[in-house]
Amino acid sequence: MATRNQALAQWVEQVAQLTQPQRIHWCDGSDDENESLVEAMLDSGDLAELNQEAYPNCYLHLSDPGDVARVEHLTFVCTPREEDAGPNNNWMDPSEGKAKMQGLFAGCMQGRTMYVVPYCMGPLESPLSRCGVEITDSPYVVANMRLMTRMGAGALDRIEQDGMFVKGLHSTGELDPERRFIMHFPDDLMIQSYGSGYGGNALLGKKCHALRIASWQARSEGWLAEHMMLVGVESPDGEVHYVAAAFPSACGKTNLAMLIPPESHKGWKVWTIGDDISWLHVGNDGRLWAINPEAGFFGVAPGTSAETNPNALAMLHHDTIFTNVATTADNKPWWEGKSDETPVRDWQGREYTNGGPAAHPNSRFTVAINQCPSYTDKAEAPQGVPISAIVFGGRRERLVPLVFESKDWEHGVLVGASMASETTAAATGAVGVVRRDPMAMKPFCGYNFGDYWQHWLSFGDKLTRPPRVFHVNWFRKDSSGRFMWPGFGENLRVLQWMIRRCKGEVEAHETPIGLLPGAGDLDISGLDLEPATLAALISVDSVGWREEMEAVGKYLGEFGERTPASLLDRHRRVLAELAA
Repeated sequence: MATRNQALAQWVEQVAQLTQPQRIHWCDGSDDENESLVEAMLDSGDLAELNQEAYPNCYLHLSDPGDVARVEHLTFVCTPREEDAGPNNNWMDPSEGKAKMQGLFAGCMQGRTMYVVPYCMGPLESPLSRCGVEITDSPYVVANMRLMTRMGAGALDRIEQDGMFVKGLHSTGELDPERRFIMHFPDDLMIQSYGSGYGGNALLGKKCHALRIASWQARSEGWLAEHMMLVGVESPDGEVHYVAAAFPSACGKTNLAMLIPPESHKGWKVWTIGDDISWLHVGNDGRLWAINPEAGFFGVAPGTSAETNPNALAMLHHDTIFTNVATTADNKPWWEGKSDETPVRDWQGREYTNGGPAAHPNSRFTVAINQCPSYTDKAEAPQGVPISAIVFGGRRERLVPLVFESKDWEHGVLVGASMASETTAAATGAVGVVRRDPMAMKPFCGYNFGDYWQHWLSFGDKLTRPPRVFHVNWFRKDSSGRFMWPGFGENLRVLQWMIRRCKGEVEAHETPIGLLPGAGDLDISGLDLEPATLAALISVDSVGWREEMEAVGKYLGEFGERTPASLLDRHRRVLAELAA
């Protein structure tokens, strides 16, 4: 398969001259191609077969032990001016970044196959979708991109039709942490990644394209590229409201995206459109509409169980790639929380002797979205779905209420910009540290956060029917360290209150931080929830929140003149109300 797009053909030739591969393969995304790739990886040891009777077409990949997560400290945004990348990004001058990567890529594919992977982020027929081409020497990346994007001949047709594409160049290199970089060149719509085979660093359609580069595109084109799951909530009378929700990695996005209503809420349904990324556009009707640019899930395995996420577990029994999970005696995939079975080999393929986690804490599964039992074909709707509510959230053991609503769009932007969460195993570094993560975009915004917040604020004038903005926290703990809210399926009760707010069916209690439900507004029927616990979950600690908002003010101040004056003013108003 070749291409009529001269820019693409010339770029592929230039990359081949630089990297010197043994052969070049243009990926068409076909079943035959995938079967051939899998066979080759089984022969090379890149993949291992799992129990094919219980898990047909499921395979295990074990990555290098030093290459198991995103490397934020080695991820750069290369803009001509450092202030355009902002203090939220690591910056490198574009000429320096290109020279560094040129040296790494020189001759790196000798003896290897160079795969040319055309892909589309979003439905092939959607005007909201954007395309890219990833060049890689990793067949594992190709197999994952086939699940995660609309990859192959259809995407190439779209590229030739549109004439535009994001350039992504990737090589696993030597997997040397000292020779590992992920570079983004927004002005060139280009990504270069070297030295890692881990999904977040190597599947360039995901965080690199769909968030860092797309957020740059979105600002210039008037839309939003966000780290948000997309879900439809259908009431017993058949009315569906769509919710976009932003949480940092491993903080419950996938569980919420595949939520199963509790027994107490018969007739309610939840439809999964996406679990990680949303692209949002202003519709002709003045509402915000969203698509999921991805076609699959790259989900965190540990903690996924019949109790926490039965829909996720159900979709993983065929045509799935597992990465860094453990295995049982009968060669089934296993991770902490999955089952009572006993693993016999850990995520490095070693005999397991109960010496720590058997599966890596950031082990993953890659699977097509249409295998999810709660999947809806609205995920392929070219125009997307209309958004009734935007939800921000994080992992906070103290202070932050179960749910509150912003007072208006501007306040909602402040709520998103103020987000903080305790870090998880999805990124390298210490776990459990509270850090600011505005809109859950700290590792993913491709430009200065100050400019990003101004872009968000601009939608206040564009939207005549804006979605309501909420904040949730499923992770509050009591003095004994126990979770105060049951979570999982019971989170539908909170979504139900949000929808009633969107429809104007229920009042809310105004506080300095936002609008909170009263004790009788949340449906807690059948829950073993003490009145005092509920009261604590929906109360505001003014002293604690003054400290929180003072910390927020210091954080906003880090962006200097780029921080919108209206956002700073709104922050001062909240502080003044708390003091009063």
